[in-house]
Parts: sequence; C-alpha cells; structure tokens
Amino acid sequence: MPRTWPWAGAAGLVAAALAVAAGELSAAVLSPALSPVTAVGAVVVDAVPGPVKDWAIAVFGTADKIALLAGMLLVIALIGMACGLLETRRPPWGSAVLAGFGVLGAAAALSRAQFSALTLLPPLLAGLVGVLVLRTLAARIRSYAASGPGHPGASRRDVLAAVGGGAAVAAVGGGLAGLSRSSQVAAEDLRAGIDLPSPVEPALPVPAGADLSIPGTEPLITPNADFYRIDTALRVPLVNPREWRLRVTGLVEREVELTYDQLLAKPLQESWVTLACVSNEVGGSLIGNARWLGWPVRKLLAEAGVQAGADVVLSASEDGWTATTPLEALTDARDSLLAVGMNGEPLPPEHGFPVRMVVPGLYGYVSATKWVTELKVSRFADETAYWTDRGWSERGPVKLSSRIDTPSRNARLSAGTVTVAGVAWAQHTGISNVQVKVDDGEWQDARLAAGISADTWRQFAADVELSAGDHTVEVRAFDAAGNVQDATNRPVVPDGATGLHSVTVSAG
Repeated sequence: MPRTWPWAGAAGLVAAALAVAAGELSAAVLSPALSPVTAVGAVVVDAVPGPVKDWAIAVFGTADKIALLAGMLLVIALIGMACGLLETRRPPWGSAVLAGFGVLGAAAALSRAQFSALTLLPPLLAGLVGVLVLRTLAARIRSYAASGPGHPGASRRDVLAAVGGGAAVAAVGGGLAGLSRSSQVAAEDLRAGIDLPSPVEPALPVPAGADLSIPGTEPLITPNADFYRIDTALRVPLVNPREWRLRVTGLVEREVELTYDQLLAKPLQESWVTLACVSNEVGGSLIGNARWLGWPVRKLLAEAGVQAGADVVLSASEDGWTATTPLEALTDARDSLLAVGMNGEPLPPEHGFPVRMVVPGLYGYVSATKWVTELKVSRFADETAYWTDRGWSERGPVKLSSRIDTPSRNARLSAGTVTVAGVAWAQHTGISNVQVKVDDGEWQDARLAAGISADTWRQFAADVELSAGDHTVEVRAFDAAGNVQDATNRPVVPDGATGLHSVTVSAG
C-alpha cells in the first residue's frame, strides 16, 4: 500500500488555502469593510490578554499586525493539514472540522461593528469551498491508497495533478484576493480627488533653530510614511468620504450629524501636534510630530450643547474601536481637532482617512480615534472603552519624557568630544530644559532647539567628553512648570512608562 499521509496533509493545506482565497475574494465584492480573516483576527485581538498585547507591541512594534496575520496563516495551514489527514483516514471528520471554521468565521463577523447580512456569506462560502475541495482530494488519495494488483484506482500522477492543480488555483486566487482587497482598502482613489481647503488659521511657522539637523536624530517633522501606527485594525477600514457621517449623541441639547463636505466647509485650522502611544517604552519610537489640519472639536460640541454633569466623550471608530476622552480636553483652549489632513495632504488611510481625532497632551488610547464616526457625550461613571476595559487607566495624560537618538546603543566611538542629541516632550505643557550626564558625573545642560509650540517635541544636543572605555550616557527633561522627568522605572501599563533613557557606548 503506498504511503499517503504526505499527500493527505498537502490536500488539507490546499483545501484550507482555497477556502481562505474564496472567502477573501468574495469579501472584496460583498463586504469590503470586513473579510473572514479580518473578522477572526479582530476577535483574536480582542480576546488576547493585555500583557500579551503589550509584549507583541514591544517585540514587533508597528509590525504587530503583520506578525499576527502571519501567525494566523500558520495556524490555518496546520489545521488544514490535520483536516486532510482526518478526512483521508476517518471521513467525514476532516470536512466537519473545516466546515466548523466557516461557521466560526460567520460568528466572528456577527460580533464586529461593520457587520451586515452580506458579511456572513464570505466565511460560509469559504467553508463550503474548503469542504468540497477536501472531499474531492481525499477521495482521490483513498483511491490511490487502495490501488494495486487487481484493484485499479487512482495513480500517483492523478493525485499529484489534483493536489498540484489545487495548489496552483489557490496561489492565483490568493494573489487576486490580495490585489482586490488592497486596492479597495487602500482608498487611494477616494483620496486622490480631494482638494483640502486652505486653513483659516495656518500652523505656526517653524522657528529658526527648531531643527538642529544632527545626523542620527529623528526629523523634527515626521514624514507620513514613517509616522508610527498602533491600532487594532488588521486591515485599514475602507471609508468612503462621500458616505462618512459623524454623529454627536448622548448628553447634548441637540444631536448633530456632520458630513465630510460640511466638515471641509468649516473654518479649518492647522496645528503642530506631537502624538505618543501609551505603549511607548522609555526611549521608544512610538511617537511622531506632524502638522494637522482640522476643525476644533470644542466648536462641534458647542453646536450640540453639552449638558451639565457630562465629563467624558466616548468616541467610536468605523471598526468599532472606542476611546473615552476627558471632556475638558476637548473643550478647553488646546488644539483638539477633527483632523482631515496630515502634513499637507489628506489623511493617509492607515492614519484615519477620512477623519480622525487629534488631542494634544493625551496618549492615543484615550483620544486619537481613527476613522471616527461618533462622539457620545457622557459620564465616566457610565462609560468604558476598548483599552480601559483591559485594565488601562481611564485618563492618559502624556508623561514628560526624553530620548537619546545619537549615539545609538552599543555604538563604538572615538574618544574625545561626542555630541549627544535627541528629543524631549511634554505635550500641552512644553519643555524648558534638557540635561545629560555620563556615568556617575554631574548633569549638564544641553542646547535646546527652539520650540514650535508647547504641543510638540523639542530637539536637544550636548557635547560630552568620553575617555577610552565603556560609558553610559543618560538624559532627563524638565517641563515648562519646572517639573523634572520621573526617574522611577515603571512599565507602560496602566498609564505609560517612566524612567530615564540611557545608552551604553564604547569609546576608543
């Protein structure tokens, strides 16, 4: 009897691959905002414990979603291979397991904010395709296994043709699914025709001396392509600006609904704002500075008329993500915006196109809602949000911090004078001083670049003397009120990391 288990495993893998391709291709037509993979992935993201999420962000950074998708595809491949072995040896158990995953995909779609009746069809179709392919290939393999003298059956060539042909179709289908989904989700065609209006209040000019232009340091203005991205969307939501609506509900005198065209017609302003992720470790890169174009949230809330007793705004995203923002942060004089532009162009899809929130002084998990569709005025006593449900604090003021960009960790330098440079931030408060020290020496004041505003980071530089050998260089910052950066080492949970950034270098 010929050995068939490798063929059985390959058949299951092909069936699973064709199922995924069928689900993604059909979703591109029937449910562009939600596919089986993104629905299941979103459920996984929601279910993963907070410490695991923190670990993933710390390890993979902005590539955390790629890592999750790769892990999901690996699990799907292993399950498919197991189904192939089951179906070949103990039919119809392999088919039953594969069909069950189609049902689970439909259940995952039911739980998402983008759910509609059509979103059920792609996962069910995926399950059906997987079962039909698996049953067909398994039958061919069992025929091959039973072949022999006096028992004509499928040949090895027949099995190879069936499995190989299925693999080729799966590869083509997967490629087409990727192209169709990416072209829709990228939303570049929707952005291309948008001509942003000129702001009534342009951004402050960048003062002379704000950019020290020291090699190895972060640019003063973060290019859109390099701006960090941390969110829970496995695929960027496709939001047609012509269909976008923002509703203001809850404890208001009158509910307000705003269209994209109405928003663009408002007196827009530009503001320089540095945004930071609460998951940013001390010395981390999950922070960026950009020029945002938008309309102040306080003006929209004034139109709605906030009722007495309200103290929070629950914002909701197109993909169902939520954040609770203290009401005072959206109604005081700071430049909290419904942003439509980023560094002179419409928001990139991955950064919230067509509209997102930008709130100076607060970590993104309590303020920076992308693809925003609703603002519900309420009370902290009555509301929780995505991350506060997972153990993070309900208020997330950005903490005074600083980072050394150059020299880099473990750099090998020439002994003598070395320039230490980086950035410091205290959004909505401002930086007044930065100091550096070498080993156990005295703190020395750094040269502080001119600041754009209190809501942006500032560059610094200091010349230090390094003798031959290994050294630790450390930095600390002071805000505009004279407070010094907290030197106590604390993790990012529950409201942001503290501690002083340091790098170890070798001089010789």
